[in-house]
Amino acid sequence: MRGDVAEAWEGDEEELYEHFRFVSEPGQQLLRVDKFLFNFMTHTSRNRIQKAADAGAIRVNAQPVKSNYRVKPGDVVTLVLAQPPKQIELFAQDLDLNVVHCDSDVVVVNKPAGMVVHPSYGHYSGTLINGLLHLFEHLPDGDKSERPGLVHRIDKDTSGLLVIARNEYAMAFLAKQFADHSTEREYYAVALGNVEADAGTITGHIGRSLKDRKVMTVFEDGKYGKHAVTHYRVLERFGFATLVACRLETGRTHQIRAHFKHLGHPLFGDETYGGLEMPDKPGWPKFKEFMVNNLKICARQALHARMLGFEHPTKKGERLRFEAALPEDMEAILERFRNYVAVHLA
Repeated sequence: MRGDVAEAWEGDEEELYEHFRFVSEPGQQLLRVDKFLFNFMTHTSRNRIQKAADAGAIRVNAQPVKSNYRVKPGDVVTLVLAQPPKQIELFAQDLDLNVVHCDSDVVVVNKPAGMVVHPSYGHYSGTLINGLLHLFEHLPDGDKSERPGLVHRIDKDTSGLLVIARNEYAMAFLAKQFADHSTEREYYAVALGNVEADAGTITGHIGRSLKDRKVMTVFEDGKYGKHAVTHYRVLERFGFATLVACRLETGRTHQIRAHFKHLGHPLFGDETYGGLEMPDKPGWPKFKEFMVNNLKICARQALHARMLGFEHPTKKGERLRFEAALPEDMEAILERFRNYVAVHLA
């Protein structure tokens, strides 16, 4: 939400424009509308949302409501303003992207942590798409979407490999592979604690939390969310953390992060899913201080898209597979973990 929405809302009903629309899911718990919107609209404050409600800009089922209105299942919550929504403008930027592979159909990029994949409200520049537009004059659907060429995404603070389509045929071909789960995707992750099994499979429907819409939750009963499967194997143990390799059978939002939180082992550094909680361990020398210092080195979820494989769109039967080494921040904390174990726990 940009500008002061309380001041922007003025004029006749015919002049109002819908800027945001959210439909409450069937399992939604009763929640104040200002908190409900704050969970979705990550680039504004709750105070500004409350001011918008005071000005009549927040509607539920087309009727103005105050901040204390409690959203219930099935409610349609909208924000209306006097001016039309600002269109996101795509433009090229030289972002020195790490291009791993490029041909006339596809480009594979190793994205750094901290880079948003595509422009959106609150992220108008510096995204992967801005960098790609600097390298390529045309990407499919570039005139209709803020996500030209994209067939999958990874989170802002996750590093690693993505494939982008360079033409309409390649985009459809790749999109079908992702939909059919025939791509290969392996991630390296650092999970807190000692993951018990050497290998395993985490299943459970993943959907938005009924309390906090910014967080994904695993629903074991399958009543909410979408089916999700993550296969993992342990690569290295430290006692207080575990390096795991994860193979995605499905590709849900925050899948690995939510699944490992559900397993009781949130990813190191993952603020959203409990990865900043570093309890002290009696008898382990300066352990909490050690881990807090590691958070300064890897100040994000320790998750890296290490391997990506797919069938080439036009070279029938040719399967491409790419690997990207761990980035420096993850490699650095793993080396510190090894040294700590060697000195204090051997």
